[in-house]
Amino acid sequence: MTEKINFGKGVGPVDALNKTRRVKTSQNDESKGASDRVDFSSVLQEATKTKETTPVQDQARAEKIQALKAQVESGTYQPDLEKVAESLLKFIVEG
Repeated sequence: MTEKINFGKGVGPVDALNKTRRVKTSQNDESKGASDRVDFSSVLQEATKTKETTPVQDQARAEKIQALKAQVESGTYQPDLEKVAESLLKFIVEG
């Protein structure tokens, strides 16, 4: 028997889940040109643009990562312990 977690409803067998039924639309609805539409807010669109990086940013990041890898491999990497501790404290306080 397979069980599935029903969010907010506990755990129960998969067979007991209600199946959704397909709703039939009339010919008239289809001929009217009804369609589903999704609009994203301008805030979401701006956030997407902000995430996009330029080739210059990508190159600078790749160089920084390569330098850090070289330091780790040679054993000369010295992390800022105060920044590490500060970062860990954020997780401890939130948890």
